[in-house]
Amino acid sequence: MPALRLGSIAPDFSAETTAGPIKFHEWLGDSWAILFSHPADFTPVCTTELGEVARRAPEFAQRGVKLIGLSANGLESHQDWIKDINSYGSQAVGPTDVQFPIIADADRKVATLYDMLDALDATNVDAKGIPFTVRTVFIIDPKKIIRLTLSYPAAVGRNFDEILRVVDALQLGDKAKVVTPVNWKQGGDVIVHASLNDQQAKELFPDHTKPLPYLRFTKQPN
Repeated sequence: MPALRLGSIAPDFSAETTAGPIKFHEWLGDSWAILFSHPADFTPVCTTELGEVARRAPEFAQRGVKLIGLSANGLESHQDWIKDINSYGSQAVGPTDVQFPIIADADRKVATLYDMLDALDATNVDAKGIPFTVRTVFIIDPKKIIRLTLSYPAAVGRNFDEILRVVDALQLGDKAKVVTPVNWKQGGDVIVHASLNDQQAKELFPDHTKPLPYLRFTKQPN
């Protein structure tokens, strides 16, 4: 199976989820999506992550982004885990209600398709010796193209501020001829795309600055 890279088409699949059966590409429609995986239900770091994603689901929805999780257990286990996630999240940060689907992937079919198995860590396996998934994030655009991949070790919780920041940067870059500099945040200055010559840059961004011949800053387009 060819390795998935940035620019690859996200593979289609059918799966059972906590929100019912889905066909992935059909479920995606013309939306952006974030697919993020977990090694198993009732794991401490992942419980905090899913609560955070549920709390911030409206922020993703404002950006036209659908959310879908995956864990290497069955639906019944997922539904019990969601009760824990909602309970913990409500105690820690306020009302928490996991509404986005979580894929049941006990057979690792989707994890294998997306190369998310932890094949190198012999300790990260279930009772049958089958590798668990690593904790991976895919950002997928409306054309079903993979725009970002991140893989986290089991001991480090994901930063969803960063994932939102990347969504903002990708969507801005798709709408305007700009790219984002180091540590960029919404509303900050951006860089004129290298594909524009100086005359084009002047026409599109008349107030841009040019500290280096190849580096041209401008205000973030609205």
